[in-house]
Amino acid sequence: GVNGSGRFGEIQFGGGTALFSPHGEQIATINQGEAAVLTSVDMEEAAKTRAFFSTARPPAKWPPLPESKILDLETLKKICSRRRQSGQKMVFTNGCFDILHAGHVDYLYQARRHGDFLVVGLNSDASVRSIKGPSRPINPQDRRAVILAALECVDYVVFFDDPDPAFLIEDLIPDVLVKGADWKEEEIVGRDKVLAHGGQIIRIPFRYNISTTKIIAQAKNKSNF
Repeated sequence: GVNGSGRFGEIQFGGGTALFSPHGEQIATINQGEAAVLTSVDMEEAAKTRAFFSTARPPAKWPPLPESKILDLETLKKICSRRRQSGQKMVFTNGCFDILHAGHVDYLYQARRHGDFLVVGLNSDASVRSIKGPSRPINPQDRRAVILAALECVDYVVFFDDPDPAFLIEDLIPDVLVKGADWKEEEIVGRDKVLAHGGQIIRIPFRYNISTTKIIAQAKNKSNF
């Protein structure tokens, strides 16, 4: 506090200039007629104080709700077009993502590293039933979408009703099409369209021996005990 009376936090001072520590303790006061005062501050303690307040303070602005990443196809196409015109590279992958597990998360993070933004095509409930049977999905599409959208690596989620995302890939024409390494490249849906436009096909190996089907089987086995 410089030149005159004032307040620093809960501390009232007056009659000159006051010097305070990073913890708010009054170290010294310069009264009228005095030119200067010499003191010292423990810089290690000051650094700890700065670190504490920088982490304790809540963020100025929380990120948007995950639902803001879940888009219809026409809206998504406009956003992707703007981003690509600015030179950004779009990555696309798809899946049911029924019970989200570590394998899914690792796969999506690896996919995101191949471009500037990641679009996930999510099988609708009708699409999942046509592939997996009438007992699936376990989680309905809206809940699956929100969980996916909450991941930092996922930029946008869009539903599709067909058994495969061929029409979605044809509409979006991603720069990078990603699938798991369990798919042979020539079997990947949309491969020819992407390659014809100068894009890439990336096959990502799985780090975890896990799947939604295995999780369901394990849960059923444990429920029998």
